[in-house]
Amino acid sequence: MANPNLNIDLNALFEQAQSQFQGLNPNEPGQWPILPKLAAFLFAALAVLAIAWTLLLSGQSDELQSERDKEPQLKEEYRSKVAQAINLGELRKQRIQVEEYVKQLEKQLPGKAEMDALLSDINQAGLGRGLDFDLFRPGQVVVKDYYAELPISIRVTGRYHDIGAFTGDIANLSRIVTLHNLQIANINAKDTSGQLYMEATARTYRYLDPAEVDAMRSDKDKSKKGNKK
Repeated sequence: MANPNLNIDLNALFEQAQSQFQGLNPNEPGQWPILPKLAAFLFAALAVLAIAWTLLLSGQSDELQSERDKEPQLKEEYRSKVAQAINLGELRKQRIQVEEYVKQLEKQLPGKAEMDALLSDINQAGLGRGLDFDLFRPGQVVVKDYYAELPISIRVTGRYHDIGAFTGDIANLSRIVTLHNLQIANINAKDTSGQLYMEATARTYRYLDPAEVDAMRSDKDKSKKGNKK
């Protein structure tokens, strides 16, 4: 048989606990009985834990999605690097070939001390074809990143085939010389001797001396510092 006294005690405790939750003033929680205070504390703690857990899961979910989004790009980079690794030997051969080609091109660029000789070669190429130089005027040197460019205004007179042979001689010089803005015409409308004139801008190129490269880099550094200010 169940003990009636035990039932009476449990009922009394339940009623006593229930009575503590009656007539509570929400504006004065500090005056609540102990059970409502404990219940409110537990509820607040659970609410905080639930919010924190939700935020944590949300942040982890965003991070997981971000990593998933990176997966296709990483796979593509991996495939690219694998292909490069497979072709590494061939790429090294191509690099050596490019370096050799660059060296050959550099040999076609005169140094600063060789420019006078190159100008003389251009002049001699015209004279060798029987042309008369009406104008042979070097312009202002234009400095680029790795080389310098010298424009030369020229005007020569002579026969058509001689002028054509002269342009061919210019193209076959050991140094790089290019012709721009060519104009060929009769000296005058009444001239029947077959004499023509050619006006053009010849451009020669030379590599920069180490001192010139250092000076150019120094100027660039000063310019960058000035722009930052």
